[in-house]
Amino acid sequence: MVSRILNRVQRGWMRRGLAVFHSPLYRLPFPRAELEVGLQSQRSDFARWYLEDREIVPAKAFQVPHAVGWGDLARVHTPAWLDALTHAETLGAVFALPPAEVPVDALLQTARLATGGTLAAARWTLRTKRPVLNLLGGFHHAARNHGGGFCAVNDVAVAVARLRADRAFSGTVVVLDLDAHPPDGTADCLEDDEDRWMGSLSGTSVPLPAWVDETVLAPGTGDADYLAALDRLLARMPKGALAFVLAGGDVLAGDRFGNLGLSLEGVRARDLRVRAALEGTPSAWLAAGGYSRDAWRALAGTAVALALNSRRPIPDTYDPLSAKFRLLSAGLGGNELTDASSEYAEIEEELGIRPARRHTLFLGYYTAAGIELAFTRFGVLEHLARLGYSDLRISLDDVGPGDRLRVFGTNAGKEHLLAEVVEQKQVLEGRDVLFVHWLTLRHPIVPFDARRPPLPGQDAPGPGLSHEAGEFLVATARRLGLAGVAFRPSWYHMAWTAKARYRFTDAARQGRFLAMVRDLGGLPLREATLAVAAGRVRMNGVPYAWEADVMVQWLDTSVDVSPESEAEAARVHFTVEPSPVE
Repeated sequence: MVSRILNRVQRGWMRRGLAVFHSPLYRLPFPRAELEVGLQSQRSDFARWYLEDREIVPAKAFQVPHAVGWGDLARVHTPAWLDALTHAETLGAVFALPPAEVPVDALLQTARLATGGTLAAARWTLRTKRPVLNLLGGFHHAARNHGGGFCAVNDVAVAVARLRADRAFSGTVVVLDLDAHPPDGTADCLEDDEDRWMGSLSGTSVPLPAWVDETVLAPGTGDADYLAALDRLLARMPKGALAFVLAGGDVLAGDRFGNLGLSLEGVRARDLRVRAALEGTPSAWLAAGGYSRDAWRALAGTAVALALNSRRPIPDTYDPLSAKFRLLSAGLGGNELTDASSEYAEIEEELGIRPARRHTLFLGYYTAAGIELAFTRFGVLEHLARLGYSDLRISLDDVGPGDRLRVFGTNAGKEHLLAEVVEQKQVLEGRDVLFVHWLTLRHPIVPFDARRPPLPGQDAPGPGLSHEAGEFLVATARRLGLAGVAFRPSWYHMAWTAKARYRFTDAARQGRFLAMVRDLGGLPLREATLAVAAGRVRMNGVPYAWEADVMVQWLDTSVDVSPESEAEAARVHFTVEPSPVE
């Protein structure tokens, strides 16, 4: 009786609620993606965490995709292209990264999972007649025999081909491409489909077949003109048996690669209009592109539009990673961290983690096994494994100024240091803080090159875990009952990265830093920090040497600007001397 009732409830929810497809493996395994190409590798994670945290989409609504098979990919793509995808050089060209930085197996796993998510979303919406969202997908630059623009395979075309083969639907398939870029790959893949319609609004122009209803908008087109063009496109859209909507976030103003100028409110208005126009038509919605700080907000906003038919904004102050860390930290009991149970041995074995010594306590609290458990829960070890490291292990010891934690991993038979931190409890401004003497994050199997030279102090590229490292420091301070986290930034880029949460304890020093951020803001961060390190920066005309003073993040207050800091920032001005000609 109970099971029948639960089944009826589930079926009722399926008819009314929004299903969302997502996998933790949607995280793109590119450590430097955000810094180098503006690709927000955790965009789908951030969107999910917000939707779940704010109870916009219940946990039961999130569906786990399954990787599509190579046979289904072969329904669309040529054998030569599928073979080429197994080579780092090919994927490097598609994703604008050096081949050495491309973990082929992990990247193909993500692409196949997302394609499987699009196929499953289409099946779900055909069954329920409700819109469904896949938090990754819309790879519209992938053609039958080539890829590009971060698109290796064409998930929409693969889904259509499989559904056609299964006779899952008959009639017109509608593809409404609202990414900022034209759907050249999808047009190629659907060329031979006899019953398809594709409409697109783009900010750039490329040759497309005459059957594609393409509107090219002027650079910087804002909300009003965009929505007017959308209304005209929707008026021309035929009634379809199945629709795919590419709800790209790269239409936002300031997007790294987009050429349009929409606000988040404009993107929400776009989604609401499309939702209304497709009422009664099965529709699978896809994330498509997005290469800005707010790309995840645009994607989460699409879900808000579909689930609630709402214009409710996503707060500017909401940090999804911080929220997730607080939630997971609350779920980790002290016993698990100070004496981790052997029930996690299976997880450790699956991730290739070596058994750790369990008698040393980090900061007098954490065991190595407890840290392994926390890193597993937060996805850190899985991320390192996807980058190519196995036999992951944690090492704890006392190095004098503080306790040291190190993470090691093996690649090609050689063990590498992947992370190292030295921490200590100290008193600062009369309050107990977690003081970080040293922190390094390393991805040593990837070399530097001329396009990506090392930052000052770097001996290896990073693994893309700096945000997680910051959250772990805050979580540790909270767990130990400390008032904040402090460190001494050795280089300008370290202070710049921390500026949203940390301030220099000396008010005048904070003012000089704010002035430097202001005056060097026109330079890319890499160029700015190299100029400071090389002594090419002048303060009020005098050569300036970096001041490595203490910065602190107080957990109970936000960063403030004191009158003394404001006065100092107004007093000083920074300029950069040209780099000497080689």
